[in-house]
Amino acid sequence: MKKKKRIFCPYCSGKIINKKEGNVLREYCPVCNIFFYDNPLPVVSSILVKERKIVIVKRLNNPYKGKWCLPSGFAEIGESIEKATLRELEEETGVKARIIKLIDVDSCNNYFYGDLIFLSFEVEQTGGKLVAGDDAIAVKYFPVEKIPKLAFTSNTKAVETYIKGKLDYWAIVDSFSLTLDEKKIRDKKKNLLSDRLIEVIEKNSELIADLWLRDVTTNKSTPGYHQFNKQSLFERFQVVISQYSKWLGGVYDKYDVRNFYIQLGEKRRKEGFALSEVISSLSLVRKHVWEFTLSYGIWHKTIDIYMMLELERRMMLFFDKASYWIIKGYETGNS
Repeated sequence: MKKKKRIFCPYCSGKIINKKEGNVLREYCPVCNIFFYDNPLPVVSSILVKERKIVIVKRLNNPYKGKWCLPSGFAEIGESIEKATLRELEEETGVKARIIKLIDVDSCNNYFYGDLIFLSFEVEQTGGKLVAGDDAIAVKYFPVEKIPKLAFTSNTKAVETYIKGKLDYWAIVDSFSLTLDEKKIRDKKKNLLSDRLIEVIEKNSELIADLWLRDVTTNKSTPGYHQFNKQSLFERFQVVISQYSKWLGGVYDKYDVRNFYIQLGEKRRKEGFALSEVISSLSLVRKHVWEFTLSYGIWHKTIDIYMMLELERRMMLFFDKASYWIIKGYETGNS
């Protein structure tokens, strides 16, 4: 079905003809001497989200009867776009809401209505109860990864735009929740955002080791390391990085970290190192790992900054544990 053309003038009932106005061919009434303008119709849509699920309605009427779409409808004369959005949402879903922000604007030609302009808004529920309204057979929340095929391509575009805009935020939320629970990381084997940076550290461990080696063999806080065999120091650095990576990857647990660094503390005492310089040497490992990662150049988006902050937190947890157990091992060997 195509949108019907005018045949007769609504004012004088005379027959309408086509006539150019400038370079545009328009419908024209020669009796009334007026042109008729067909402008795109404004359509509003709502993206209502709860726990990464979007409200979708099944259409009761044509066009696309029985198909799924966002809560959508035409703005009325004298009605603002925002009010039209909230009215249509309530009529179709029973939900009262407020506008959060504009997500997408799209223009299209519909076989039934002609030219349309879709304005899609993210909204937040403020009241009401989810129930299929007068224009809907059903209404339900769909997970963002399982959205059904939507009747209107503009709806699909708006949903894709919304999801794309949320991906970094969701990734940060997921990653942050994992950093609070080490057991969850091991049990579910989920990846953290900063795991990408761990890979960078592992691939460049020899370069970072060289930087650490220059520092630890000249730094005033580590005099016992100045004349120590550099190859042995280099290998020790690689061991620490290996332990760090295994712990972050869930291969080692807190007991593995404890046992390894207790033994390390005992060994360093037997080798004649002062406890202060053993701890200082470990701090220098942390320093050079962090400085190298900072210099790697990934400061393009908010998520990049978050990755660095997340990595810093994970480094702090690991090296604090390592330092504590080194001291315990050193003290045990001294008793």
